Amino acid sequence: MSKIGKSVRIERITERKSGNTLIIPLDHGISIGPVKGLTNLAETVDKVAEGGANAVLMQKGMVAHGHRGYGRDIGLIIHMSASTSLGPDPNNKVQVCTVEEAIQIGADAVSVHINIGSETEAEQLQKLGNVAKSCDSWGMPLLAMMYPRGKNIKDQFDAEVVAHVARAGAELGADVIKTNYTGDLDSFKQVVQGCPVPIVIAGGPKTKTDRDTLEMVRGAIDAGARGVAIGRNIFQHANPIKMTRAISKIVHEGASVEDALEELK
Repeated sequence: MSKIGKSVRIERITERKSGNTLIIPLDHGISIGPVKGLTNLAETVDKVAEGGANAVLMQKGMVAHGHRGYGRDIGLIIHMSASTSLGPDPNNKVQVCTVEEAIQIGADAVSVHINIGSETEAEQLQKLGNVAKSCDSWGMPLLAMMYPRGKNIKDQFDAEVVAHVARAGAELGADVIKTNYTGDLDSFKQVVQGCPVPIVIAGGPKTKTDRDTLEMVRGAIDAGARGVAIGRNIFQHANPIKMTRAISKIVHEGASVEDALEELK
């Protein structure tokens, strides 16, 4: 029955026609504070839902302050990891929620953040394995955010390194992997080919132009990514609704960058 549960819930956070997903991470408040675009969470959720996002991702305490009850419905992913930029080691992600709590809140999926290469990599990997076991028991889809971060990581966008961290997430039971885009189609193909579960790319830092963001999305989808999880480049955009629509056109309709840019006019 747990497999059926996962299938039902995954449908809630993906587009049935394309099989892809557009996720908006809104969990930045715990790591860097109430930045622009997240002060009024309900307003932001409403905008990205209107723009056609499939799911939002947030910490458990924020669901009551900005998820359902208005506008277009949207999937809910509860993030189970946390650290702050004020702490001695921001790369040390600890578990702050359980799968059972996420079920009680009404989650369609859960996510954990693992920094491969960090000083606490071992504990984080152990956490991922334990959460994956719990997710299998409850029929809850698990998104693993797998990042290469630590003092020995020279380039967090290197294709071999990104392929390794993505595979590590799949090895321990994640259903979907979120990781860095390596910068071009050919190198990211290596990452996709080495990972047996769907990959979505992280949006990363705020880009200089809308074209930069859309070209990144187009390249990732062409390389075989099954979607994107983009935060700041959407919720800090001058028009989050239009930017969500533009990205959705690429992710779900296969639009070109030029066609997607038309949505922003």
